[in-house]
Amino acid sequence: MASRALSIGATVQPDDLKIAKVPVDTFPKGGFSKIEEVTERPVISNILVDEPILEGRLGMKGGGFGLAPVIPPGMRAATLRVTDVVGVAGFVQPGLRVDVLVTGRPPNHEENVTTTVLQNIQVLGAGTTLVPDSRGQAINAHTVTVLVTPEQAEILTLATNEGKIQLVLRNSKDNGVEKTPGTDGVKLFGRGSLARQAAAKWKDPDAHLRQIRPASVPAVAAAPPAPKTEDVDQIVMIRGTTRTVEKVMKFSEPETNP
Repeated sequence: MASRALSIGATVQPDDLKIAKVPVDTFPKGGFSKIEEVTERPVISNILVDEPILEGRLGMKGGGFGLAPVIPPGMRAATLRVTDVVGVAGFVQPGLRVDVLVTGRPPNHEENVTTTVLQNIQVLGAGTTLVPDSRGQAINAHTVTVLVTPEQAEILTLATNEGKIQLVLRNSKDNGVEKTPGTDGVKLFGRGSLARQAAAKWKDPDAHLRQIRPASVPAVAAAPPAPKTEDVDQIVMIRGTTRTVEKVMKFSEPETNP
C-alpha cells in the first residue's frame, strides 16, 4: 500500500510503501505482495495514501522516468510556459482538459485575430521551473504540459512562437469539437480600425456628408424669383394750390423657364 500520496511521473521508492495484512478473499486484483515488485516503477495514475498499489497504476520498470511512461504510443508531451492568467489562474491541474487559443496577426491582415487552434487537450502536468529573464537572472516560470499528437505539437509550437497563447478550461466530460471562425477587431467592436477609417476618408472625403443626408429626404423647393424692377416714373399730383411729384416703380413679369 502507499504510505504517502504518489503523483503521476513519480518513481516508487521503498519509503513510499508499506505492508498491510488483508484476508485472502479481499486481496485486490492486480495487487502486489512484495515491495521489490513495485520499487523503481513509474507512476502513471495518481495514488492516494493507504491505497493499494495496483498494476494498472504503474508503468514498466525501466520504461522511463517522469512523464515518459504516461505518454501513449503515437502521442507526444508538449510543455508551455504560461502566466497565471493564461493558465486559468492556477486551476489547470493534471487530468483536466483545455482548449488552446492563439492571438496574433496573420499575413496580409490588418487586425489581430484570436482563434481556437486545439480543442479537448489533456493536461499531463502543471508546475514551475527556473528560466533566465532578459537580464540573465533566474525567475520562476509557470508551465503546463499537455498530451498532443505530433501534428498538434507542430501547431502548438508555431502558435507559441507567432502569437500569444491562452488556455481555456473545459468540462472533462465534454468531448465535442466546435467550429469557430475566429474573432478580430471588426467583429469585436463592430467597426473597422482607425487606420481603415482614415484611409476611407482620404479616398472619399465627402462620404460623411452623404451619410448625414439620407437619400430619402426630399430636396427643398427653390423660392420663386423676385420680380424685376425697371426705371422709375414720376407722376405730378396737383391738389388745390399744392403741387407734388410722386415716384412710381415700374414692374415687369418674372421670366419663366420653358
